[in-house]
Amino acid sequence: MAAGFVAAARGGVRYVSPVPSANEPTAAEVIAATRTWLERAVIGLNLCPFAKSVHVRNQIRYVVSEARTEDALLAELRAELNHLQSVSAEEVETTLLIHPWVFADFLEFNAFHDPAEALLEELQLVGEIQIASFHPAFQFAGTEPDDITNCTNRSPYPTLHLLREASIERALESFPRPESIYEANQETLRRLGREGWERLGFKP
Repeated sequence: MAAGFVAAARGGVRYVSPVPSANEPTAAEVIAATRTWLERAVIGLNLCPFAKSVHVRNQIRYVVSEARTEDALLAELRAELNHLQSVSAEEVETTLLIHPWVFADFLEFNAFHDPAEALLEELQLVGEIQIASFHPAFQFAGTEPDDITNCTNRSPYPTLHLLREASIERALESFPRPESIYEANQETLRRLGREGWERLGFKP
């Protein structure tokens, strides 16, 4: 694994990262914050009905990137897409590529969707792997920045979620109306409200 990466797969954590500056979180802290978000919000609020099983089976791969430029992140995304394709779902079902140091601005992060999708096409992975996105300032089209429903996709750090299409299709077989998941998540956050979200330890 290239320098600048920190990975945790199947319950093990391996650190290959330069010593951070005093005002930056360590890779271990980034992973810990992401795990807390996953357990308390994504699983705890059932925002993703499929997350708990892969979490319990330690099939989530966490990768913390030291990328500071779009090109560097794109190179790391390429490496992680290739890695996910090369291993079995039993070993790694899904990957979270967390990149704290690039695309802190949500609009810039959102614009990265195009080169990411172009990379999927280049690697001939369209239909095999899907890229979802999470960001501390995530904002759905047509909403205000302080709309609590945006928190369904707000993570501690900018994150690209690499998912296997086959796994998504199997999981959705039990959901005749996939859009009901999105609708239920919106309602969950409305009921929870800003204070409830903050009690979980997160900033709206």
